[in-house]
Amino acid sequence: MASLIVFPAIDLKGGQIVRLAEGDMARATVYGDDPARQATMFADAGADHLHVVDLDGAFAGQSVNGDAVAGILNAFPGRVQLGGGIRNRANVDRWLDLGVARVVIGTAALEDPDFVREAARACPGKIVVAVDAWDGMVATRGWADVSDVSVVDLARRFEDAGVAALLFTDVGRDGMLKGCNVEATTALAAAVSIPVIASGGVADIGDIHALKGKAGIEGVITGRALYDGRLDLAEAIAVARA
Repeated sequence: MASLIVFPAIDLKGGQIVRLAEGDMARATVYGDDPARQATMFADAGADHLHVVDLDGAFAGQSVNGDAVAGILNAFPGRVQLGGGIRNRANVDRWLDLGVARVVIGTAALEDPDFVREAARACPGKIVVAVDAWDGMVATRGWADVSDVSVVDLARRFEDAGVAALLFTDVGRDGMLKGCNVEATTALAAAVSIPVIASGGVADIGDIHALKGKAGIEGVITGRALYDGRLDLAEAIAVARA
């Protein structure tokens, strides 16, 4: 049985660590003001992958929390995956040059797919496409807009593009501790040949067990369950690797 990568998440808003409820910036819970220290704590618990989101950047369309991200990169010894407002090649190259392992592109994947394909060809293994869903349809611009394109249709546009993975988030569950949408995540993985990362709603260790061993699932992102103490990161990593 293949191991599962556990990505603890650090979401940034105004330089602080926050978690949103259903992607709503007005429903943000603050969990700390030292992202670099939090990254170190995750590393101490055994994490060798980290998922970072510049939430302000996702709405602004450009990096807003760059200083906080740089601090995380300096503090975390493993691989950092970064998303939020990365919508052109200059931004991709900038973050990769600064040490980000993979960049996550969401809005531009829908609005400028040629840019994503070009970046994936030029930076093999470095580009992740975010496929964020409201009731099966793609949400963009920090989840503020919902398109008329289905999740599977968008994912299939990148089948031959060479992207490293698809990051699938059920927005309606994100930050709500309702449990990961395993059914939708595995359905997407079955529909495409690209590895899928699950995100949104992870509640406890049961979600790790539910996702482990599922075909096409590369990893799982968890945030609020860790910060609220519902999920122990060391235990989650041990289960995922067993």
